[in-house]
Amino acid sequence: MEIKRIESTGRMSRIVIHGNTVYLCGQTCGDAEKGMKEQTKVVLEKIEDLLAKAGSSKEKILSTTIYIKDMAMFSEMNEVWDAWVSKENQPARACVEAKMAREEILVEMSVVAAL
Repeated sequence: MEIKRIESTGRMSRIVIHGNTVYLCGQTCGDAEKGMKEQTKVVLEKIEDLLAKAGSSKEKILSTTIYIKDMAMFSEMNEVWDAWVSKENQPARACVEAKMAREEILVEMSVVAAL
């Protein structure tokens, strides 16, 4: 079965398609001026854009792993997530507190979706 890699950087691919499954690399905002709600909005917009490039959509998300810098910001992230997620097609989800690659990153999301 073919593996298609889209927007590869030499280190990683932003999108990988295998069979009827789409894998997105972790998406971040990284704008130190933005708070958790704003960063979450940017991340979700980036996810939607990448899924569209792959031929999928947020309604086809199977699973999302969410990494947040501080669980004290969990409810802020959830407020934005809850307004965005398809109510009829809620994915499996995990959320963990994590040390981020850069100090300004408050949230990172990795997605697996169907085509």
